[in-house]
Amino acid sequence: MTTVLIVEDEPTPRKFIRKILAKKGYETIEAETLSAAHKVLDQHAADVVLLDVQLPDGNGFTLLERLVLEEPGIPVVVATGYGDIDMAVEAMQNGAFDFMAKPIDAKRLLRSLEHADEHVALHRELALLRNERGTDGHWVESSADVMNEVNDLIERVGPTPGSVLLTGETGTGKSMVAALLHARSPRAKKTCVTINCAAISDHMLESELFGHEANAFTGAGTRRKLGLMEVADGSTLFLDEISTMKADLQAKMLRALEERVIRRVGGTKEIKIDIRLITATNVNIPQLVDDGEFREDLYWRLKVVEIRMPPLRDRMEDIPGLTGAFIRNIAPDYGKDVTGVRPRAMKALGAYFWPGNIRELRNTIERALLLCDGSEIDFAHLPEEIRQTGKG
Repeated sequence: MTTVLIVEDEPTPRKFIRKILAKKGYETIEAETLSAAHKVLDQHAADVVLLDVQLPDGNGFTLLERLVLEEPGIPVVVATGYGDIDMAVEAMQNGAFDFMAKPIDAKRLLRSLEHADEHVALHRELALLRNERGTDGHWVESSADVMNEVNDLIERVGPTPGSVLLTGETGTGKSMVAALLHARSPRAKKTCVTINCAAISDHMLESELFGHEANAFTGAGTRRKLGLMEVADGSTLFLDEISTMKADLQAKMLRALEERVIRRVGGTKEIKIDIRLITATNVNIPQLVDDGEFREDLYWRLKVVEIRMPPLRDRMEDIPGLTGAFIRNIAPDYGKDVTGVRPRAMKALGAYFWPGNIRELRNTIERALLLCDGSEIDFAHLPEEIRQTGKG
């Protein structure tokens, strides 16, 4: 569950925001001053910060500066009644994840927090990868040739500006690789901007990517909105499930990549951008090209380098290492002192087909940890479908 720190000195908007977030399952912590917010952050109690700028004991940008330097994994959404376009630009340039003006629109706030959740998840996955990686720079010790090829490509491509297309089944770790590629690039000091193309309607996706001018369309509002391609200037933009993008938006994306300029919806001004693009898909894009559903020229533009993520069934020798990494990273969150897996349970994990790949393995270990009262995960802690496979 995501915890949002609301830094706001006025009680009415705090109450309004708290009610909105509670309905969507967010936990909230409230701070009326900068000093109170710093204390919350000292305790590592927040995942996302919703930050007012004008506070009784100073300017909220000082808190933003601290987070950018010390906690880049915590997205900061700047919200203020004193804002204008210049302040929005300043907030983004200083490392804010998003910017919105008061009075806060509930739908706009929730949409921003959904994107922030994705950002938090990516940073957690990256932290997991760093714990899994040994001294040789790999995630886990692996004897699978397919993973050696993946690691080699990450090492070679990570520091370059080239576009990368990540392909593979759902749950194979494409988001983790995107985070790792960004972390190994010269752009790593800036936040990696990410969006799931399949999670947003076609119309809204164009606005999210390119931004829009005030009153550009029904529901656009009276303020200009910066698009994520503009926000990602100087950093990395990760577009997950790129294959769901419709033809008209594909054409606009191709032009942006080739000419390195964008134009906001409803705008006439061309804005220069400098982004490193990483995309991901779990479908066969060449087949979509053949079917006329995806532009061939955009496909080749995205696929400067392709990294194919192998399914877990093709790297079963990595299951013990991945399992150990998941235990080390998840067990403390549940207050569990679990250190390993009993032989029969490990044998069952190694016999299962894993249609959900690494994501399914992680969920399986998390479930087992919840059920485990001892120091080792046992056969009985595993889901029924895995126990059935492991009975042989």
